[in-house]
Order: sequence, then C-alpha cells, then structure tokens
Amino acid sequence: MSTKKTTTKQAPAKKATAQKAEPKAKAPRQRAGKLSALDAAAQVLASANEPMNAKAMIEAMAAQGLWTSPGGKTPAATLYAAILREINTKGAEARFQKTDRGLFALSTGAAPAAKPAAKATGKKSGKKRDAKPADGTPGPKAVSELFQI
Repeated sequence: MSTKKTTTKQAPAKKATAQKAEPKAKAPRQRAGKLSALDAAAQVLASANEPMNAKAMIEAMAAQGLWTSPGGKTPAATLYAAILREINTKGAEARFQKTDRGLFALSTGAAPAAKPAAKATGKKSGKKRDAKPADGTPGPKAVSELFQI
C-alpha cells in the first residue's frame, strides 16, 4: 500500500512593520531656464507675427535656441497635438488659435466663438427609438403591450 505523505504547514512570515516614509514633494517639472515646447512655440509665434505650421515652429525654436527635441522622431507632430489639446481644453483662454489647416497663430483674446466640443461618452447619443429588429420580430415595447407587463 501507498503511504500518505503528510506536510506541515508553515506559519506565514510576519511582515516587517516599518514606518512609511513621507511622500516626497514633487520636483518642479522644468529646470530653471528651460522652456517647454508650448512656451517656446508661443514665443516664436509672437516674434513671427504670422501664422506658422508646427514644423516651421520647431525649426525656428531650434534656430533661436529656445527648445530642442530630446531625441523624439516626430517633434512637429507632438507640438501640433499639444497646441490642439490646449485649444480644446482652455477654449477662449488658450494662447493659440488655429487660423487655417495646419497653421497656428497667437490668440488675440477675441477669438471667434467656437462651438463647444461634444463630450465623448462612448455611448450613442440621441433619443431611443422604437424600431423593430431587422429579423421582423416585435420589439420590446410591442411585447410589453401584448402581455400588459
């Protein structure tokens, strides 16, 4: 016959009860004297006095020594997206305004009244419709009327 193996359960190891260290204060995001790409783009547009596209802004920022890409492959696309994000989130208070396709200028403060962006909820918006399913069966409203639920 086979013998039954018996195992002994070990007591769970006690966790060390060290005091939690206080969370460190967040360091400033930018070093002194360094501009963000958006701040540099605002300075470039202020000196240019004409609308510019993102690629031209990146080139001007590098030429003036205001900002250089930290090694990204598409800094113009990143700047373009950041400017659009600022316009959409801040609305009339944004520093930039879109003047034409791909062109941005500094906001004059009296920006044209733009319609507010639709809130994306992930659900279809609109009223519920009492439509019959495609297979010809009655919909839920028709069933409840038949059975007086």
